[in-house]
Amino acid sequence: MAVRKLNNNLNVIGENLRKIRIEKHLSQANLTMELNLLGINLHKNDIYMIENNKRTVKDYEVWGFMKVLSISYDDLFIGIEEKLE
Repeated sequence: MAVRKLNNNLNVIGENLRKIRIEKHLSQANLTMELNLLGINLHKNDIYMIENNKRTVKDYEVWGFMKVLSISYDDLFIGIEEKLE
């Protein structure tokens, strides 16, 4: 089954995720460790793939990012309108 894309995007949060993660002084490896503590098993490469729009994001992963990074849904999805148009 082919993965569906919207305007050639596999996800729309990758750039925001990278920006917020860096602002919070977390490496990709540190983020995966924190997510693993929540039972969300991601690897550093998964974070790289999400941040670089090469992987889709599951709803529970979005929740995990929000929890670990102490951010809101709006923080993660800010400015995505242009990607969706």
